[in-house]
Amino acid sequence: MKRLHISSLSRWVVLTVGLVLGALIVLGIRYATYKPDQVHYHANFAVYMDEKRFEFKGPQYYQEVAICSATTGITIPQQRAHMHDDINSLIHVHDHAVTWGQFFENLGWIVGPDFIRTDDGTAYSADSVKKLHVVVNGQDYTDLTPITNTVIKDRDRLLLSFGDITDTTLQQEFKSVPSTAEHYDNAKDPASCAGTEKVTPSVRLHHLF
Repeated sequence: MKRLHISSLSRWVVLTVGLVLGALIVLGIRYATYKPDQVHYHANFAVYMDEKRFEFKGPQYYQEVAICSATTGITIPQQRAHMHDDINSLIHVHDHAVTWGQFFENLGWIVGPDFIRTDDGTAYSADSVKKLHVVVNGQDYTDLTPITNTVIKDRDRLLLSFGDITDTTLQQEFKSVPSTAEHYDNAKDPASCAGTEKVTPSVRLHHLF
């Protein structure tokens, strides 16, 4: 009986040691191979005010390399969704669940269910004649779904058009929204704003479990 007890105890020791070593191996692999969750996709958009396209001219609308480099390891709102290189119809999305409202806030705009306020404080509010028209991927969401809390999806095409316009004009404006997102999905990002963390030993340890 004593010999059997020792043999049984030895098996438990071997099993326990094996489980611990296995867990350490798995954790070691996770530590060595950890990479931050990279998100990088694109969408297109256009904004019209009384049938005139807003061109988004000015450096305040564009996120550039110097800003990205200065904030390495920190995710700021502008890193999550922004524009580059004076391309005024293309959005770079670098984080999960970024909404259209958050993107416009990064530009200094506020887009509500029936109004737009630009970064210079100019407000366009719906009345009995004019309204805020919303078209996403060819589908008209005017008066149906506020765009503010809608998540930007890969290769989305958004049109915001404020004014008293016909359905024909609305469709013509939507056709002016480019479809270049797919091309940029497969191209190198012009800056390093990945919206991700800097991979340090402490970060690796944090993501072991």
